[in-house]
Amino acid sequence: MKVLICGISGAIARKLALTLLEKGHQVAGIDVRPWRSAPPGVEVHTVDLRKRAAEDVFRKFRPNAVVHMATVTSLVVSGEERYRINLGGTQAVFEHCRAYDVEHCVFVGRHTYYGAGPDVALYHTENEPPHALGKFPELSDLVAADLFAANALWRLPQLCTSVLRICYTLGPSGQGTLGTFLRGRAVPMVFGFDPLFQFLHEDDVAQALLLTLEKRPRGVFNVAGPQPLPLTNVAREAGRMTIPLPEFALALALGRGGLPSLSSGAVQHLKYPVVIDAKVFKKAVGFDHRYDELETIRDFARAFPSGGQTGTHGMTS
Repeated sequence: MKVLICGISGAIARKLALTLLEKGHQVAGIDVRPWRSAPPGVEVHTVDLRKRAAEDVFRKFRPNAVVHMATVTSLVVSGEERYRINLGGTQAVFEHCRAYDVEHCVFVGRHTYYGAGPDVALYHTENEPPHALGKFPELSDLVAADLFAANALWRLPQLCTSVLRICYTLGPSGQGTLGTFLRGRAVPMVFGFDPLFQFLHEDDVAQALLLTLEKRPRGVFNVAGPQPLPLTNVAREAGRMTIPLPEFALALALGRGGLPSLSSGAVQHLKYPVVIDAKVFKKAVGFDHRYDELETIRDFARAFPSGGQTGTHGMTS
């Protein structure tokens, strides 16, 4: 099988690429970030998905399957550029899949699609709409990209589309929203709130993507693993202290004194949980996580002890 990975320089994408290569598949990737240590056999193109050079990769490589992981969050890119990357890049991927007869496209989305709020259900299933965008507008571009990918299920019936809404990822790379949030010495919290956080080891995410490529499930799927934990438990197991602050004070403190920078909308995720029901995906592809919640946190903490800054930084889901 010929697999093209968009966003191949991210930690999880690299793991997936290496696994596919070991299994005898042909692998190519597109990313604006270089992967200088890419092994022989992995063809990496340092181009923008929205440019003609990316279409040339599709035309020449002619992939059987595409994994689209080249979206970014408000932690790494802000404003209109993030919107162009997320929605514009997703539109380009599906257009090239249509034009060059790709058989299977995997869109890697986020469980934060569902939103967090006081009136939102605790467990989310795949048929629920997004919530709370009014309080977290920075999610709008990711939600738009997710919805655009999902409408390919009927708009491009000849293309098998798998839309994955994956919970937070965590592991020794330190990449991802949760990893970035935990990398400092202290974890900020909203006073009076201790939301559940649901996360999956990055090795398990790579395995979930591999199974998706092998089984080719068609539809929208939540992807999660072990049970969620309260944020205080996550911080304690990672060797971090927590700093509960009133919401108005937290908004002023974020990005200062070693605390992570978060948008005002992201504070909703420090108050209310986003937990997904992943039974449909597990049944569809036979997925089961290998790392439990404590093993996952400790694997991260060994790479980033007490808020140390070792490890690999970058953009990922």
